[in-house]
Amino acid sequence: MQTVPSLGIGIGLRSVHFPDIFAKWPSIDWFEIISEHFLSGAKADELDQILAHYPVVMHGVTLSIGSPEPLDFNYLKQLKELARKTKSPWFSDHLAWGRLPGAHYHDLFPLPLKREVVEYVAERARIVQDFVEIPFALENVSAYAGFTGNEMSEWEFYFSIAEKADIGLMLDVNNVYVSSRNQGFEPEAFFEQLPFERVVQIHLAGHTDYDAYCLDTHDHPVRDEVWDLYAKVYPKTNQASTLLEWDDNFLSFEETWKEALKAKAFQAALR
Repeated sequence: MQTVPSLGIGIGLRSVHFPDIFAKWPSIDWFEIISEHFLSGAKADELDQILAHYPVVMHGVTLSIGSPEPLDFNYLKQLKELARKTKSPWFSDHLAWGRLPGAHYHDLFPLPLKREVVEYVAERARIVQDFVEIPFALENVSAYAGFTGNEMSEWEFYFSIAEKADIGLMLDVNNVYVSSRNQGFEPEAFFEQLPFERVVQIHLAGHTDYDAYCLDTHDHPVRDEVWDLYAKVYPKTNQASTLLEWDDNFLSFEETWKEALKAKAFQAALR
């Protein structure tokens, strides 16, 4: 796997924060963009302004790496063009499916944890990385139930694909916690055998806790349990770039950045 830089602490770039960013140019390490929001020249002026001041990393939501339909090379071509514009040091998407022939569900559904699926997804991930020509990483998604025919643990499935495809891991710590609550495993078990040298980026986010289950909503502060997991995971990585996601019930930019900066405090305490 190719080496990628450590960018520090960032947040997801959301249009609701454009006025504050453009007025103040705050001292933030980097932004992650949702790739689909900027394809084919969309929001070009805003993106140009951001690129003049900050590093940007691309994160996609519609690749649907596990779907049965063929890879969309028109979409990949647009990603490649955007990567050249942004000089994104890597790009990522989700280890999920959301399409069937003739249907796009606009969601991130978990995959059956089977060896044949490992082979299928790994081959497609290799093709994606080779085509876009920058390092590619897959993100673990929240799962609310398991398949009865599963042949391995989620973490074995995740790292097996990364190893076979020779790609990176975009490790969402909150998603691990949400899945552990919903499926009844210890979150620490997820991390025991992960190849942390492949973790290029970490996501942190808030979720909604309904006691009996959790939903990955990205509209609350990061919970203490997730911060505790981050404190255990981050030292095992090669200073993986860390990003706060906040996608609904938006706070001001200043409050969002203050939430993200908690990661710096955790990192400092570990030195």
